Amino acid sequence: MRKNSTKNNRINTEVQRALSSIIRTVKDPRVDPFTTVMEAVVAPDMKTCKVYVSVLGDNKEETIEGLESAEGYIRRELAGTVNLRNTPKLTFLLDTSISYGVEMSKKIEEVIASDTKAQNERAWDDRSE
Repeated sequence: MRKNSTKNNRINTEVQRALSSIIRTVKDPRVDPFTTVMEAVVAPDMKTCKVYVSVLGDNKEETIEGLESAEGYIRRELAGTVNLRNTPKLTFLLDTSISYGVEMSKKIEEVIASDTKAQNERAWDDRSE
């Protein structure tokens, strides 16, 4: 099966949807309640799955540890929810794209503010001459 096949895309979407609801039921106190599954990428052989999660709180590393600890429970629930021949081994990865986007937006705003200030100072200097 090709990596970007329609079947693989459907499986990725279904696994992501199932994992989103399963992770909400994990009782591990390390798992932040504001954990979101951003993407699930199931390998073409369906043996492994990379799960990209985003955490709103500060305890990102603890949440990943809690999810890794609860992998057995999550896989068992996934096997009961999604009908696949093999239940893939889950690898949880922290998705930093949202925080990266926020950081870049702040930097852009700072540059715009400094440019506006420089333009205003130049205009003021031109008036005083």
